[in-house]
Amino acid sequence: KKRKPTEEVEKVSEDQSSSVIQEPPVKAKKARKKELSKAEKKLANRESALELADEEEEQNLFQNKVKQKKGASRAITKSVVNPDTGTTVKQQQEKKVADETVNRRTVFVGNLPVSCTAQELKSLFKEYGQIKSIRFRSLVPAEETLSKKLAAIKHKVHPNVKFVNAYVVFKEECDAIKALNENGTEIARGFHIRVDIASKNSSHDNKRSVFLGNLSYDISNDAVREHFAVCGGVVAVRIVRDRKTGLGKGFGYVLFENTDAVHLALKLNDSVLMGRKIRVKRCGDKWKAPQKSPNQSRAPKDRVDAKLKSKRCSSDSFVGEKATPLKKSTKPKRLKTTPRNKAGKNK
Repeated sequence: KKRKPTEEVEKVSEDQSSSVIQEPPVKAKKARKKELSKAEKKLANRESALELADEEEEQNLFQNKVKQKKGASRAITKSVVNPDTGTTVKQQQEKKVADETVNRRTVFVGNLPVSCTAQELKSLFKEYGQIKSIRFRSLVPAEETLSKKLAAIKHKVHPNVKFVNAYVVFKEECDAIKALNENGTEIARGFHIRVDIASKNSSHDNKRSVFLGNLSYDISNDAVREHFAVCGGVVAVRIVRDRKTGLGKGFGYVLFENTDAVHLALKLNDSVLMGRKIRVKRCGDKWKAPQKSPNQSRAPKDRVDAKLKSKRCSSDSFVGEKATPLKKSTKPKRLKTTPRNKAGKNK
């Protein structure tokens, strides 16, 4: 029984000696592994560089795909139908371009008499080129139930309306430009027509124009033309009017042949036209309220206050009697002293 523990001790010592003997080869393996990792550093660097290049290529491909998706989404939005108009964005853009080309071939004819018909207009402008269509505008129907289109067809216009406007569409743009020669012609007694291109790009020369203000609401274009005919050749008169009633809004413009007429027209400022003093100024200048004359310049505040005081204290105004304050006595006040007998009693 005593021998058994000794045997176990011998076995443990043998195991320890074997473990000590086996340790050196493990260390050698670790050293070999370290030496191999140093040798493979170059290959690892190459592999990492290749991996980075692959990642960059993947990112570029991903970005290209995102761009393609965005382009496709934009194309989809362009092709999306607008619920209000029922057309796509692309169709709307094409329509705008088409409208602009039509406007370049269209001539606006203003200040026509109410009795003017499409045949009369066609006979007036047919010498300049082929006419595609004629339509009347600025019509006020005689009855509220009638539309403007029916009023133009049936010639049922309000009796207070004295003139109408029209649009003449030519087949070629050059024909519309030739038709501008009819600007200012007297188509009927007291009706000088205004002819202009209907395109929005048509420029208006502000240097040869004047602005008119404080005009009568029922004024006619010819009345303005006659008033400013003294200054020089009048190319066109435009009075801004209400679409529903056809009455003027109180202001307008006059276009002259040259700038010298503008200087003469400015002298007609505050001149009377149909019972009103009209304002005449250059186009683009802001209207300023009339200033007081230098004789009526403002006085300083101290002078104003003095004038107000003098008015308040005038002889006409009632002034009550002033009370005279009581005179204060100059004698010094004596201090109160207690009598001696009383002082002794207190003690």
